[in-house]
Amino acid sequence: MMTSTRRTGEDHNPWWLVVDPALILSTLAVAAIGVVLVYSATRGPADGLIPANRTFMERQIFFAMLGAILAVIAALIDVRRLRSLIPTGYVGLIVLLLAVLKLGAKVSGARAWFQFGGFTFQPSEPGKIILILLLAHVLANKSISAARLAAGLGAALLPIMLILKQPDLGTVLVYLAVLATVVVASNVSTRVIFLLAIVALTGVVVIMQSSVLASYQEARLTVFLLDDAQLAKLDPGVARFAYNAKQSQVAIGNGGLTGQGLFKGTQTSSNLVPAQQTDFIFSVAGEELGFRGAGAILLLYLIIVFRVWRTAVRASDPFDRLLSIGVVAMLMFQIFQSVGMTTGIMPVTGIPLPFMSYGGSSMITSMVAIGLVLGVHRRRYNYVES
Repeated sequence: MMTSTRRTGEDHNPWWLVVDPALILSTLAVAAIGVVLVYSATRGPADGLIPANRTFMERQIFFAMLGAILAVIAALIDVRRLRSLIPTGYVGLIVLLLAVLKLGAKVSGARAWFQFGGFTFQPSEPGKIILILLLAHVLANKSISAARLAAGLGAALLPIMLILKQPDLGTVLVYLAVLATVVVASNVSTRVIFLLAIVALTGVVVIMQSSVLASYQEARLTVFLLDDAQLAKLDPGVARFAYNAKQSQVAIGNGGLTGQGLFKGTQTSSNLVPAQQTDFIFSVAGEELGFRGAGAILLLYLIIVFRVWRTAVRASDPFDRLLSIGVVAMLMFQIFQSVGMTTGIMPVTGIPLPFMSYGGSSMITSMVAIGLVLGVHRRRYNYVES
């Protein structure tokens, strides 16, 4: 019978086995490209009379460096210590989500950020990591009782409900994607998963037909499906979401195959795409780098997702496996939704593109997620089969 035993101190692995160079380099490459695109989106006219604005670029570099440092710490932390911190992290998340509803700054209709001088902090972003760790901890059993599953679902739904009150629908969708994926990947029986799917589908229908969602939230979910004639009849407050998506598509269309050139995008330089350094950062890539450049970015994302998935498949522990799968779900959903939003095939939900969109909360969360996966990769070599 095959059993797992810990390696002795005399066993040594080459550094390229203990770390994952492909995952590290592709992550750093996307982050570096993101810094350049954020600079392009925020530098302003930058002519002979007005110097380029470097503030956003410098902050993004700082966020990336801080995120990289925290990723290293996350990769090196002992798994027992990591699991022991989950209850404290969860309680801290709930406290912050309650506090932001009362003390947070209202931005774009949502009270989801704390403001400190010129910086903002969005507690729901690191909450994604806490949710992944919590679910991995609760569901990493060979046999999952109904009480254990209910406790895990209840603990996950509490922050989701608090984020829905902000309201931040985009982040709620990410949390739900992580929750659904980790539950399906765990040892929960197929029958229970089927029942949960029916309950979830019923809940979605009830929410869409009730007053839980504000009218502008419903518009953001459906406006991308409307044609020009239908868009012309929309209320101006709702039509702006269609305008954002339309301007993004125009920018990407301007790029063609090879792009208009770095810092030369007409839509980007004219600031015609709203939130182009955050939610619509991919439109900058499409316009200035063209189909080839945007395709290269998507290829880097594919490498990242594949390496994280590969780590999940090869993980030596159920907790590590579910942790990595949770990170896969978080990254894949955000990438697909963010890119789809800029190209007009997905709703306008305001989800940042990992490692690229401007913002410290998103960058640090994404970097720490990669660090945790690198920790899973490292721990795999602490065991041998005998």
